[in-house]
Amino acid sequence: MPELAGRHARVTAEVEVTGDARPVPQRGGTAGDESGRSPSLLVDGRIVGVAETSGTAVRTRTPVLLIVPVPDRADGDRWRGVLPSTRLRLTGRLAPPLDPGGPHAAVLRPARPGPPVVTGEPSRLQRIAGELRAGLRTASEGLEADARALLPALVVGDTGRVPDDLREAFRATDLTHLMAVSGSNLTIVLALLIGPPGRAHRAERGGLAPLLGLGLRTTAVAGGALTLAFVIVCRPEPSVVRAAACGAVTLLAVATGRRRSLVPALAAAVLLLPLWDPWLARGYGFLLSVLATGALLLLAPRWSEALRERGVPARIAEAVAAAAAAQAVCAPVVAVLSARVGLVAVPCNLVAEFAVAPATVLGFAALALAPVLPGAAELVARGAGLPAGWIAGVARTGAALPGAGFGWPGGWGGGVLLALVTVAVVLAARRLLRGRRLVAVAVAVLLVLFVVQPPGITRVVTGWPPPGWRMVLCDVGQGDALVLAAGPGAAVVVDTGPDPLAVDRCLRVLGISRVPLIVLTHFHADHTGGLAGVLRGRSVGLVETTALADPPEQAALVHRTAARAGVPVRIASAGEARRADGGLSWEVLWPPAPSGPEAQPFGPTDGANDASLTLLVRTAGLTLLLLGDLEPPGQRALARTGRVPAGVDVLKVAHHGSAHQDPGLLAAAAPRLAVVSVGADNGYGHPAPSTLAAFRDRGVPLHRTDRQGDIAVLGGDGGGAGRPGSRATGGIPPLRVATRAGSAAGTTAAGGGEASTVARDDSPADGSPGSRAGATGAPARLERLAHGQDHDRRLPPAARRRPPGPPGRRRPARAARGSPAGGALREPLRPLRRGDTARRGQPRREDRRAPPRRHGVHHRAGGRPVAGRGWLMP
Repeated sequence: MPELAGRHARVTAEVEVTGDARPVPQRGGTAGDESGRSPSLLVDGRIVGVAETSGTAVRTRTPVLLIVPVPDRADGDRWRGVLPSTRLRLTGRLAPPLDPGGPHAAVLRPARPGPPVVTGEPSRLQRIAGELRAGLRTASEGLEADARALLPALVVGDTGRVPDDLREAFRATDLTHLMAVSGSNLTIVLALLIGPPGRAHRAERGGLAPLLGLGLRTTAVAGGALTLAFVIVCRPEPSVVRAAACGAVTLLAVATGRRRSLVPALAAAVLLLPLWDPWLARGYGFLLSVLATGALLLLAPRWSEALRERGVPARIAEAVAAAAAAQAVCAPVVAVLSARVGLVAVPCNLVAEFAVAPATVLGFAALALAPVLPGAAELVARGAGLPAGWIAGVARTGAALPGAGFGWPGGWGGGVLLALVTVAVVLAARRLLRGRRLVAVAVAVLLVLFVVQPPGITRVVTGWPPPGWRMVLCDVGQGDALVLAAGPGAAVVVDTGPDPLAVDRCLRVLGISRVPLIVLTHFHADHTGGLAGVLRGRSVGLVETTALADPPEQAALVHRTAARAGVPVRIASAGEARRADGGLSWEVLWPPAPSGPEAQPFGPTDGANDASLTLLVRTAGLTLLLLGDLEPPGQRALARTGRVPAGVDVLKVAHHGSAHQDPGLLAAAAPRLAVVSVGADNGYGHPAPSTLAAFRDRGVPLHRTDRQGDIAVLGGDGGGAGRPGSRATGGIPPLRVATRAGSAAGTTAAGGGEASTVARDDSPADGSPGSRAGATGAPARLERLAHGQDHDRRLPPAARRRPPGPPGRRRPARAARGSPAGGALREPLRPLRRGDTARRGQPRREDRRAPPRRHGVHHRAGGRPVAGRGWLMP
């Protein structure tokens, strides 16, 4: 088989499935991201027969990995329903595996997508196990989203419903072991039969066995059958196999009447299981399972006793010792794999632990009742959904904390380093607990503050968020998430990025609790995948989207997510102009209304990107142009509308700085500063060198999130009031930029009349910007800002006279004065009109009107409340 894979031979193979289908993680989000690739599934199997196109047939038993593209959802459901031991016939091309030392001899990709071709039905035991698992999924259908996804994972390890964001939350809080069925699940199952394991060999043992009159040997045989059923239903994953082996040794001790000891049972499992399956010796899952079990047996009892000697209650001491011991021995291995260290693992495990047993017991009861009493199974599943939802909430809350974890050197070198640090921390903790309790309390308080990072304290210590910020471009990886200040604790959010945790952390650090409006420029997952993170724990008034629901699966997910949170969704189009508190206003420049005179169809070459909502934002005397993911056709069409003002202050570069940029739109906008939201080491080549060169040639400083973290633009003097200035008379509003990489914040400032110099890594990330045409002056002096220790770099001002627009271009007039009474979100009396000639040919001026004062909640006929305060007028 390796020889055929090395030749990339095209073969027809008969494959016996050995595991459940699982999705292939896609870069940038879930299905429907900007890559345009169809989703795929991974299926473990064993080739039992293979024939080349020449006709040569060979019988074999070789492990293989199937990569199955499933662009059609119905085909994906059929593949997910294939049970282990099912035999399939596939025609495709073999390839070598990425890991030559892994458990697969080859990778087989079917020649064309489609449903599986079944040549052999699964075994009877696998059919029974499949019916039980399907019954549990059916019984949990009526639960809340997180409980519905998590309950089958907790009980039988069925993670098919677990969304990527919840999976990432479990990974960030080191709760993943709860979704990997392990010894705790088997212990709960066997305890129903034999009672507490410590009394299993005694005559006064508990459980159902003495009630049924079963002797020790009969009890052991029944326990063995129960363990075998447990492995079949939960699938033979490394943790399940290890738990079953330990349970088998324990049951053997029960049958012989000898004193039970789990340490020899664990040792026997570690020695025998690799002989049965040598690949377990190379599996990180098996290693983590053994280490955690060993820590619970050897370290946890001693640490628990030490805590009890210092006055800690017994139950609390046992729980803390178990969680701390497992984390201490497993953290170095986790660091090898993920290059990070989690700080919330122990508290999250403690808070979630008391809910694990009820969820597991009730879940197994629903599993057993589903085939015979579906109604009763649904009722029991509702009870199990409460603790399951609690566990999911703990994971999401812990993962959203700003200091939940930090980066660490990966590889075995980083693992060894973390092991040494862990030993030093344990020794230091012993000394502190012995006689320096005040110091221990102080260290604990500092650790809590580091994890929670309250915005007020964080601002004093790190300088982030900077005072007076008007816009923040969040570092959410390969995606977009932009925050516009709309008053104390409130903001308008434009796109949400691919990851709910990342955007939630960004908003938490900024202290945002109210979001009157979420604007989703288009439905690609790298712009909408984090919607649940913005909605979580915040008062949200409205979600606005583009009219083109492409891809339809992601658009439907957006509507479902908003509906669960009780937030309405509406379509925005060009011509709309609105206001929010804090001096924030914006216009929708693109796309045109679907049925208006400027309506433009979007074909397959443009698609969702060219249907992106494009906003012109004004705040604190600054003008920001947010282009979404517009491609050159959309950018040229936008320029032809004449709505783009000349000389914007900040340009959010389209499509993460890809090479597809229109020079005409860039020349017309003439930005003073450009920002790019892009993920580090992304596979798309963003930002493109040609795009960086275009801004560098124009002398426009460019900041990017992959190198500088969160990027903030400050208005006015940094105090939040802002000085609009008069562009007609040459007054240039100050423009300050602050960047945050990790926990360090750096600030640069822009004023008037001076070219920029570069002094630190938080300077524009595309290289030295040089000086803009028409700007003169000496390099700015360096000084210490009030909220950081970084330099004051002055960006060049815009020219006093705006460059002329494209031929025939008409600048729209400013909206009429006057607006409805206050509220969280307000609109002018009439939208801007393209044909308005009131100020044609005159320089564009900023609207200097002060926002109207607010006096409680304002009511107007025909309005409706938004975000629990104020009214949005139709």
